[in-house]
Formats: sequence, structure tokens, C-alpha cells
Amino acid sequence: MSMSILSKLRCITVDVTGTLLAYKGELGDYYCMAAKAVGLPCPDYKRMHEGFKAAYTDMAKQYPCFGHAAKMPNIVWWRSCVRDSFIRAGYEYDEEIFEKVFKRIYSSFGSSAPYTLFPDSQPFLRWARKEGLIVGIVSNAEHRYQDVILPALGIYQGSEWDFGVFSGVVGVEKPNPRIYEIALERAGNIAPQETLHIGDSMRKDYIPAKSIGMHAMLLDRFKTSDGENWRKSGAVVLPDLVAARDWLSKEEKVASALV
Repeated sequence: MSMSILSKLRCITVDVTGTLLAYKGELGDYYCMAAKAVGLPCPDYKRMHEGFKAAYTDMAKQYPCFGHAAKMPNIVWWRSCVRDSFIRAGYEYDEEIFEKVFKRIYSSFGSSAPYTLFPDSQPFLRWARKEGLIVGIVSNAEHRYQDVILPALGIYQGSEWDFGVFSGVVGVEKPNPRIYEIALERAGNIAPQETLHIGDSMRKDYIPAKSIGMHAMLLDRFKTSDGENWRKSGAVVLPDLVAARDWLSKEEKVASALV
């Protein structure tokens, strides 16, 4: 008997960054624009990038999930992270100037400006929902992804997705498998074996989803060396969501395609 993989699923969960959308330009572009707007010289891109990486890692360790457990407001978390990024890059501004620069950076990253939606994202999500699947978004992101950024890019709750699990909102982040358990609960307590998670990270998407019994697939949109290693380890790795749709729709003679 032949069955499509799709017919065995009731729910699909999808990661956001690298899966549905990508960053546009470089971090330095946005920090430079904000500095120039208040009459400051453009900070060095490389130093800014390194500074941000270190500052973000530290903040995420100290106050995980964008300060969720500490009940830290989102803007306070980011203010501290951005200030530390500048300091590490060798730039110390006085309070008034910093506040002006920060507000510009914060509003840029809270808008759709720094992101670009992959052209196959919206059609894929709509197709999955039309096929009767419940579609969820699972992301290490704060509430602005849910409330502002995704809608501004044309990805709306109710037309492209049914529920979202965002780390800054629920207080759990990938690779903690608990975030996937929360997704199954939100989907209506759907069994893990009836759910497929699609992401772009072996560590944050594939391994934790599989660990609770979900099916998982990885996208390698930029043909990385990681993609090759993922394939060798036995993961289903596809180039984009068009290929994912084809893979889900094809008839399988064997029932082991998703095992």
C-alpha cells in the first residue's frame, strides 16, 4: 500500500530564522545607521560584530529567554546587550547619546527592515494548512517576532500559522526539548509521532525534536558543509521548502520513510 508521508502527520512546526526568513545585510549596517543618525562616526563593522556576539552570549547565559525568569522587560534586556556590544567594540557613549542610538537600533530590529522572507515560506505554510495540518512556529525569539516582525513580512497567525512558541514568551529555549513539548500541547496535545519539525540547526532543531519522538527535517538553504555532515548522520536534509513540500507529498510504498 502506498501512502504519502503527509497523510501520517497532523502537525508541522517550523523554525523562523534560516528557515522562513534571513537577516538582510550585516549587523554593522544597522549600528552604523543608528550612530550616523545622531552625528557619530560609523563604528567598525568587524569589532561591532565580535562585540555583539560576545555581549549576546553573555546576556543569554545570565538572563536566558530575553530575561523571562528575571521578569526583565524586553527593552531593558536589549539595552544592556547593545550597550555591552558597543563597549566591547571600543565605543563608550554618554547616556543621552547612547539612548538615542539604542532607540534607533531597537526599533530597526523590531521592524521587518533587517529581515527578508524566503519566497517559498508563505506558500509552504498556506499549503500545509490547506492540507489540514496544524502549523506551529517554534523560535528562540522574543515577542516582537510574533507581534510585529512576522505579520510585517506577511506571515499572519490564522492564515499562515496556527500557534507560536517563542522562547522570550514561554521562558524555555532550544535546544531544551521542553519547547517542543510545549508546541505539542499548544497544537492540542498531538502525539509527537504525528508531528514534523522543520529547522536549520542539528543542535537546536533536529536533535531535541527527535529526542521527544517527533519527526524532523533540516533545510540547508545555503549549501553548507554542515548540510553534508547532517546527511551523513542520516538526517533528511533538503534545500528549501519547495523540496520539503514535494518530499511530504510523494507516495511511499514503505511505511518507514519517516522513521
